Amino acid sequence: PKTQIIKLMSEIGELADDINKQSDPTDSIGDCLVVLTILAAQHNITLLDCLAHAYDQIKDRKGIMLDGVFIRDSDPQYPGALALLANRHQGAQP
Repeated sequence: PKTQIIKLMSEIGELADDINKQSDPTDSIGDCLVVLTILAAQHNITLLDCLAHAYDQIKDRKGIMLDGVFIRDSDPQYPGALALLANRHQGAQP
């Protein structure tokens, strides 16, 4: 597993490079998934197990999306983000 973590960090670096260069990230994402698949197998779990677990942890969270970032309703920035969204919505009205 330690070797796979090092490999994953390398693959994430390549993914970050693709994103920064606005290159197609398909190969880099695939490489990350391959390493994650191996790492999961080393722990006798699957990626689907991990995804289901993560979803169960977040499925009931409440909040809003602002500029691609999820802000939980318990976050101190939530009221300001809500106001900003309301202002944007009002500005879009004819």
